[in-house]
Amino acid sequence: MIWDRPLALFLDVDGTLLDISQRPEDVVVPDGLGAMLESAWQALDGAMALVSGRSIADLDRLFDPLRLPAAGQHGAELRLEPRSEVVAMPARPIDAPLRAAMAGLAREHPGVELEDKGMTLALHYRSAPGAGPSLARAVSALLAVEGQGLALCRGKMVFELRDARFTKSSAVEAFLRRPPFAGRLPVFIGDDITDEDGFAAVERHGGIAMPVGEARRGESLNGHRRSTFAGPADVREWLATLAPAPAPEAS
Repeated sequence: MIWDRPLALFLDVDGTLLDISQRPEDVVVPDGLGAMLESAWQALDGAMALVSGRSIADLDRLFDPLRLPAAGQHGAELRLEPRSEVVAMPARPIDAPLRAAMAGLAREHPGVELEDKGMTLALHYRSAPGAGPSLARAVSALLAVEGQGLALCRGKMVFELRDARFTKSSAVEAFLRRPPFAGRLPVFIGDDITDEDGFAAVERHGGIAMPVGEARRGESLNGHRRSTFAGPADVREWLATLAPAPAPEAS
């Protein structure tokens, strides 16, 4: 691909960099991926960030010892520079009764797992796909009664509650306001409905959305976007092309 200016690259993680696992805690980071990401980050002069539904602490655990600019919990927390502190946005807290109700839904549906990330709350039903319609109705009902200021985020086999004000779009906008991201061509790579906000943000700035997903190759995600990569392996292969190859050793 030929770009008309240097890139500012935003990367989702699960389903984009990493193959999706049955449970979020079981994902496998391929050997060498951390080094590849560091090389790509350096090649882009630091204009690369992870933008994930995971917490930033979880991203750091996965890619340790690498620390990158990152947005966690769908934009509810930000780290604008690799070694800066994580900043929590003033998100509306998910109160105890709503947390208890979500935990009750997980107990009522065998195979459904509740993930409490602190500022967001997710119900994963990959191990119980038939529970999807029932969970959708129940979570929507809870949100209508107790979820003022919260939004229901629907992803691949997951329903997640988060503050409606903070999204992958707000995260991308925060990065694009400051160097080294400002003035570059923004590119967002993601695989899920939850990445649509990030896609829209880069397109508002004249950038490019690069969706991932073999099932959607050649099909639109939301009416006009077509998949760029079949899966995470393709994304990783493309990322490897961003970093210059090491110079051959002198004989």
